[in-house]
Amino acid sequence: MRVATFNLHAGVDGWGRATGALERVIDLAPDIAILPESWRGETLDMVAQLDAAGLRGHFAPLARGERIESASGGSSWQPPLAHFTGERGINLTEHRQLSRAQRKFRQTHPVHESGEWGLSLVSRYPGPVEVIDLGRLPRERVSRVLLLARLEVDGHPLTVAALHGAHLSHGSPRMYARVRRYLDQLGPEPLLLGGDFNCWRPLLRPMLPGYQSRVRAKTWPAYRAHSQIDHLLSRGEITTQASRALDVGSDHRALVADLVLGGV
Repeated sequence: MRVATFNLHAGVDGWGRATGALERVIDLAPDIAILPESWRGETLDMVAQLDAAGLRGHFAPLARGERIESASGGSSWQPPLAHFTGERGINLTEHRQLSRAQRKFRQTHPVHESGEWGLSLVSRYPGPVEVIDLGRLPRERVSRVLLLARLEVDGHPLTVAALHGAHLSHGSPRMYARVRRYLDQLGPEPLLLGGDFNCWRPLLRPMLPGYQSRVRAKTWPAYRAHSQIDHLLSRGEITTQASRALDVGSDHRALVADLVLGGV
């Protein structure tokens, strides 16, 4: 089975230019995909595109916002991905921390569309998906969630957990303690845990002991990657046939692994 994890960055690169990243991920033909920063909007609906490609599952919206897209690019800074509004966050458009360059960019590049920004876990295999609320850390603008799918892969059970982790400076050790406590309560069946963890492997290992990395490759930033902050971890009877990191647009590189589950 082929598993991919990739931060889609709402379909734009670091300069606000459309990337077509989701289409390139679909072309990889994954059986399971973990996709932080998915976007469901008025014109661009990544959830619908995934469903049409036979990848069905769950999208957990973390915030409502505005997707900004530049036709020409060329800006020297990364435009805000979303201006969070509603009960889960603040309105960054009015936030004092917005730089003068960001405000100018927003004035000269009209908002592409409004929509929802969140975490997707999709699969070609059948099985229910559960949303585990991890709560909001003190310095976070959005609540974090763990998506948990209990799949059946050719008659074999597999649990897949998807995560978009908080930054270390925002208190992620507390979040990972919650993740670990929950996953430790699950049964002995094989488990995959993947996503954008916003955490380097040496720091992650003591927070999630007992897990093996299925792909070891630098993922951030995509144009000149120097760190691995995206991960695909496992426990139980899972082995790797092949793995790689790919630059398919966005500001992260995608991780792709061809895995064998038990005797499958």
